[in-house]
Amino acid sequence: MPGVASRDVEETRRRWVVLAVGTFAQAATSAAAFGIPTIVPALQDEDGLSLVRASVVVSAPSIGLLATLILWGAAADRFGERVVIVSGVGLSSLFLAAAAMVPGFAPLVVCLALAGAAGASVNAASGRLVLGWFSAQQRGLAMGIRQTAQPLGVAVAGLALPPLAAEFGPHESFWFVAGLSAAAAVAVLVLASDPPRPPRVAGAAKPRSPYRGSIVLPRLHAASAMLVFPQFAVASFTVVYLVSQRHWDATAAGRVVFAFSLAGALGRIGSGVWSDRVSSRLRPMRQLAVLSAATMLLTALAMWTHSWLVVAAFALGSVITVADNGLAYTATAEIAGPAWAGRAIGTQNTVQNVASLTTAPALAAIIGDSRYALAFALVAVLPMIAVFVTPVPGA
Repeated sequence: MPGVASRDVEETRRRWVVLAVGTFAQAATSAAAFGIPTIVPALQDEDGLSLVRASVVVSAPSIGLLATLILWGAAADRFGERVVIVSGVGLSSLFLAAAAMVPGFAPLVVCLALAGAAGASVNAASGRLVLGWFSAQQRGLAMGIRQTAQPLGVAVAGLALPPLAAEFGPHESFWFVAGLSAAAAVAVLVLASDPPRPPRVAGAAKPRSPYRGSIVLPRLHAASAMLVFPQFAVASFTVVYLVSQRHWDATAAGRVVFAFSLAGALGRIGSGVWSDRVSSRLRPMRQLAVLSAATMLLTALAMWTHSWLVVAAFALGSVITVADNGLAYTATAEIAGPAWAGRAIGTQNTVQNVASLTTAPALAAIIGDSRYALAFALVAVLPMIAVFVTPVPGA
């Protein structure tokens, strides 16, 4: 019937528009939260920061994310996705603008932590949008596209922030990411809509917590956390290593990160399509854990031998170590179900951000002046453990 066909076309168009603006919002907050390593050399030059202090600046947005992810997820479960994203990303823009203006190490860390706390809204809520708007047959692809937001955000930051920091100063470069977040908040407000929810039946019991009587989600969260360490080792130290150990120009290193991040974005989509075709999120996730461990060992070997192959190892790491993220988020949302998806994704994000928060300072302490090979060899142990922790059914 023409009327039914027209509604189907309109619903299809709407879900892809919602996915696009949700991805944009996630990319904008990711550019601010995870693009900071690209201006670490400039911050060190201008503010005289040690590598450990610079790593605290890098970790500040994750501190904020950690504090609010489950709260934002609960808000999305209760009030809907659109209002949560718009309010959080809009506030993040204001805090990033403040980061561009405040002087000193401590105020900068506080502003970036608050920006991360506000921007965390999009992490749980945009995942709920994918769960609500897409069927299981397309959900891996859709979540894979949504998960391209982080590498795309890092890619944009890698391309834009180093030259802006060189021209205007590292603090002033935060105006760029503040503007991105403001534009994203407006786009979600104008173009996004919440997915339809089933009506609540009066007197019906509340859906049971997916954590009660089952360790599947805790195992999934634990495996994902272990797989975050390789991801953030590569993201946090690629530019620093290339500048300090290979003597690259910071802008050139930022452009390389841009290219690597684009490849990582395509890898996330590919892993999502892979999971749709095999009707499993967890089996591909386990196989990617094996590849992640191998890539970290290759990176450590290249660093130890001072080989130019370290650039190729960073390229592989930028793709392989991020490819599992969408699988873990999709599996978390599907296992939790619509009533608990926001809180479960918030918990997933929280556990991952505990890992990301500790990665840069811990590795900076191990690295010291030049012990990069040792640090990356130790990182390889964690995805090896994740191979056995990932809760693959029947395995």
